[in-house]
Amino acid sequence: MAPPFAVATFDNYGTLTDWEGGAAQFLYETALRHGDTDLVPGRELRDLWEGIQFEILGGAYRSYKQVLAESLRQVCTVRGWPYDEEEAAAFVRSMRSWQPFPDTRPALLRAHRAGMRLVILSNTDRDIIEHSLRHMRVPFDDVITAEDCGAYKPGLDFFRQALDRIGVAPQEIIHVAFGFKYDNAPAKHFGMTTAWVNRHAEPTPDGEPADHEWRDLWSLAELADGQPVPR
Repeated sequence: MAPPFAVATFDNYGTLTDWEGGAAQFLYETALRHGDTDLVPGRELRDLWEGIQFEILGGAYRSYKQVLAESLRQVCTVRGWPYDEEEAAAFVRSMRSWQPFPDTRPALLRAHRAGMRLVILSNTDRDIIEHSLRHMRVPFDDVITAEDCGAYKPGLDFFRQALDRIGVAPQEIIHVAFGFKYDNAPAKHFGMTTAWVNRHAEPTPDGEPADHEWRDLWSLAELADGQPVPR
């Protein structure tokens, strides 16, 4: 039996790769290294950084390494940490090391065996995501980055270019993402079915709900081949 969608597209960081844990660890280590006397949990630092990054991504396009540098510089200003270019280089090195979630590889391999094409749509640079791909070892059919498009999600131009490159009607695609505010609205704008991977059972964000809400990627595997996954 053919899967219900010809293509599954994915946000990478936070969906396939542990973006939250990786960023929280890096930022907390940075706080420790600079002797921050008002330590807060790594998750709070990550939330601060992500909010700053989101605003930067809404401006004129710049490489993701530049986005990382500027967002980290602003975090350092807010937290009172010193900043130099080595801090930004360390953030990039950290990101290249972030690992996939345990379910990523087996769930995606199963979806691929069922006949789904797998495509990443990621707000990053090519020389960063290459390392994520090496960690995952999944036979993706394509990887489309912000560097390729000269644009970032949630901008519609990113999705427009990605859909042109994929070459399949949006109704034949399910877009799977953790980044609700980056992915859900633009994907639905173009008529894609959406799945929100809510690994931490967070409250549903404001805005039009996703078509599916999943705790992990095993739900995609079940959707692809119709077989339940033992839990």
